[in-house]
Amino acid sequence: MKFDKMEFAKELRKHLETKILPFWEGLKDDEFGGFYGMLDINLKLDKKAVKGCILNSRILWFFSNAYLEGFGEETLLYADHAFDFLKRSCVDKQNGGLYWSLSYDGKPYDTIKHTYNQAFAVYALSSYYDATKNEEALKLAYQIYNIIENQCKDDIGYLEAFTDDWKLANNDKLSENGIIAQKTMNTHLHVFEAYTELYRVTKDEKVAASLRGIMDMFAKKIYNPILHRQEVFFDREFHSIIDLHSYGHDIETCWLIDRGTKILGDESYIELMNVITNDLAKETFKVAYIGHSFMAESDRGVVNTLRIWWVQCEAMIGFYNEYQKSGQEEYADAAYDIWQYILTYLNDKRDGSEWFSEVDEAGKPSTGKPIVELWKCPYHNGRMFFEMIRRLTA
Repeated sequence: MKFDKMEFAKELRKHLETKILPFWEGLKDDEFGGFYGMLDINLKLDKKAVKGCILNSRILWFFSNAYLEGFGEETLLYADHAFDFLKRSCVDKQNGGLYWSLSYDGKPYDTIKHTYNQAFAVYALSSYYDATKNEEALKLAYQIYNIIENQCKDDIGYLEAFTDDWKLANNDKLSENGIIAQKTMNTHLHVFEAYTELYRVTKDEKVAASLRGIMDMFAKKIYNPILHRQEVFFDREFHSIIDLHSYGHDIETCWLIDRGTKILGDESYIELMNVITNDLAKETFKVAYIGHSFMAESDRGVVNTLRIWWVQCEAMIGFYNEYQKSGQEEYADAAYDIWQYILTYLNDKRDGSEWFSEVDEAGKPSTGKPIVELWKCPYHNGRMFFEMIRRLTA
């Protein structure tokens, strides 16, 4: 192994404490609630930008876990602030569930209800409940869980987008690459992640049954054993509708599924899903780990050569997870190698910034990608820090 585990953990902890946490603390909106929704590439803060509910849920999750992982009592104050905004403004009091986005002052802006968005609320509220034992948070998590199960699901999987009163809508939020998908791997993955967290804090057998059902979907509908990948976009009957290999989501799936099966503790599903996660980790290591970094995807045979921030984070955890399972040090060394790449190219060294969203093959940042927006949040890198520090020091 090319690094010392404890030194690596110390380096990660220092970066989280001195860069990531202070940056997101500085985005707290004390006037209208929640956190500011836009900081552009020039570090210009737009206090009147739309506030994404996904962004707020992920910030709630981040600060809740910062508290749980021992990063100071003050982190809970930021989690409290995010929770207050979520329950007061993000939730539709009439029809239930969360809106897609709000105006800067907390009024409904885009009222689409997306399953992916609901899942992140369950995820965040479960962690917040673990941090605070606030029964109101757990009650709301269950309300949204029941909405997902009753409104967002058909007999073969989870649907995507709905109007504010839960009529099926066009899924333009989570469709990419020139197609519109009625089901996506990504939504199923993060419903699974959310339910894993809800089960972790409740041990509710009803939630456990939902987790088993989602793993069955991955094994039977999403995972492609012939191509050693997951399919990404589907029609309503769960037929793949595009030749797309999302390397980032495959390596993310590896460790999230492994974590879920471990928390569930069902040996039959550990065995079933381990075959899949081992295959995905091995394949992505072979085809996507290039130039000290991790490629994002291949769309109909054309590889996207941009190095995207969240993809690097998932590769770090996914490869270290595979090292822990297999004992093969090349996976651990890859995680450390990617961290060095992040520090060199994605870490924005300007005062008052965090990380760039993406860089090209030469390491040059994309000029059109903000530092903060609906999707650019402390979820992927925050989760990487928590997971890696925990695993390195275990």
